[in-house]
Amino acid sequence: MTKYGAFPGSRPRRLRTTPAMRRMVAENRVHPADLILPAFVREGIDQPVPIQAMPGVVQHTRETLKKAAVEAVEAGVSGIMLFGVPEDEKKDNAGTAGTDPDGILQQALRDVRAEVGDDLVIMSDLCLDEYTDHGHCGVLDDRGRVDNDATLERYAEMAQVQADAGAHVVGPSGMMDGQVGVIRDALDQTGHEDVSILAYTVKYSSAFFGPFREAVGSSLQGDRKTYQQDPANARESLRELALDLEEGADMVMVKPAGPYLDILAKVADAVDVPVAAYQISGEYAMVEAAAEKGWIDRDQAILETLTGIKRAGADTILTYWAVEAARALR
Repeated sequence: MTKYGAFPGSRPRRLRTTPAMRRMVAENRVHPADLILPAFVREGIDQPVPIQAMPGVVQHTRETLKKAAVEAVEAGVSGIMLFGVPEDEKKDNAGTAGTDPDGILQQALRDVRAEVGDDLVIMSDLCLDEYTDHGHCGVLDDRGRVDNDATLERYAEMAQVQADAGAHVVGPSGMMDGQVGVIRDALDQTGHEDVSILAYTVKYSSAFFGPFREAVGSSLQGDRKTYQQDPANARESLRELALDLEEGADMVMVKPAGPYLDILAKVADAVDVPVAAYQISGEYAMVEAAAEKGWIDRDQAILETLTGIKRAGADTILTYWAVEAARALR
C-alpha cells in the first residue's frame, strides 16, 4: 500500500467535472419530440382567459388555439391534447355537447387539423366531464351513480365525432371499465381504423387535479373515487394495464406523473407499447407558485421534473410547459 492508499480508488466525480462531460454521460434525455401540449379551448370568448390557478396557461379562443398549435410545431413538440370548454347553458346530464359535431371540441379539432395538418399529432380528450351539468365523467343512473355501461355508449359516439373532426388520437380519460374495447370497435366500424387510442390506463383520484377543474369550468358535484383509482393501490394499476392492452390500446398513460413515478416505472417495465405520463395541473401549479415566491429556480425545476418522469420510463410527457421546455431543450 502506498502512502496514498487511504484515498478513494474510484472517483465518480470525474464524470461530473464540466457541463460537456455531464451531457456526454447523461443516462436520460428529454427531447422536444417527447412532449405533448395539453390545451383548452373555450366557447363564447373573443380573448384568451387566464387560468388563475395555472399562471401562464389560458383558455384559448379558436383563433389563439390555432396559433398555439403552430408554435408547438415550430418548437418541435410532437402532439397537442385538446380539451373543450362549452358554455354553461349547453351542459346537460348526458353531456350532449360532447357528441355534437358542432360542439366546441369538434370545431377546435377541425381548426387545428386545417392549420397544421399532420405536422402535429392532434389528440382529443374523450370524456364527458366538461359537458355534463353534474361534472362527472359519465351519465348517472336513477340513484345518482355513474352508470358504466350507459357511459360506454356515449364514449362510442364521442370517438366517432372526434375522429370525424380530425383527431389522430383519442384519449379516453373517464376510467370506465371496458372503455378502450368499446371505443376501438366504434372507431373500426366507422372507418377510423387508423385513429389511435391513448388509454388513460392509470388515473388516480388525486388532489393534484384541483387547478384543472378551473381550467375546464368543472361543474363537479361530489368526487370521482368510485371510478378513478385509489392512491394507495399499485397492483390495481397493472390489472388496468392488462385490460387496456387486451382491449386494443395503442399507447398507455399514467396520470398524475410526479406523485406516481413508482407506478410509471412498473408500467414501463411491463409493456412493449409507448408509455405516456401526464404532468398535471397541480404539479405545474406547485412549481409556478414556489418559483413566484423565489423559493426555487423555476427553469431548473421544470427540466428536473421532466427528466425525472423520463427516467421513470415515460416515452412521452404531457406537460403545460411543453413549448417552453422544447425551446429550452433546443
